[in-house]
Amino acid sequence: MRGSTGDDGLNNAGSASAGAAFSRAREHAAFSRAREQQAEVQAVVFDVGHVLYDWDPRFLYEKLIADADRLDWFLGHVVTRQWHFQHDAGRPFVETAAELAALFPAEAGLIAQYGPRWLETIPGPVPGSLELVRELAAAQVPLYAITNFAHEFWAMFRPTAPIFDLFRDIIVSGTEKLVKPDPAIYQLAQARFGLGGGAAIFIDDNAANVRAAQDSGWLAHRFEGAAGARAALLAAGIRL
Repeated sequence: MRGSTGDDGLNNAGSASAGAAFSRAREHAAFSRAREQQAEVQAVVFDVGHVLYDWDPRFLYEKLIADADRLDWFLGHVVTRQWHFQHDAGRPFVETAAELAALFPAEAGLIAQYGPRWLETIPGPVPGSLELVRELAAAQVPLYAITNFAHEFWAMFRPTAPIFDLFRDIIVSGTEKLVKPDPAIYQLAQARFGLGGGAAIFIDDNAANVRAAQDSGWLAHRFEGAAGARAALLAAGIRL
């Protein structure tokens, strides 16, 4: 599961703020064009991590590493998000863990915990998001998902999340060995979901993923909370 990355310093913060403003302006313009063209948005396509469910390796390792400084070092140098993203692209944990343990032999025991205890990296759903999904399902709006998620971790997680019974199809990057924002994963989604340009709205917390969905012809909303997502759905003509 790919999370948002933070920026350090005033210059980066200003750049991030400007980028967010540009993204919102682009989204508004796309919604306006769809309204003018009377495009009918028929379906909603969700991301999973940080949109429907929270995720962070810290939730697991704060149980295993008591010292705060050592925990920060471990997550910043050993079990990093960048290392994890290999799983989203389709690499198995047994391979990545062996490689990482060879680099950090003193941390091998902690590294080994990541795979079998991976579910502990998910503390629960994002507030309000699952309620929104249920409302959409009750309104008979077709639901789909495209998620950067390891194949083996999805197999562990999916049985714990019955909310996905409401979805018609879910594309998992680790299964397909395609990751957002690669245009190929959106092309696959359009073919599998049967949704052409203007037929869906995509909701994701990552700006690059949102832009890629827009470039594929869908409306797209950058997720910053369930209330904003609800407003975007209503603006797109989705009836709740």
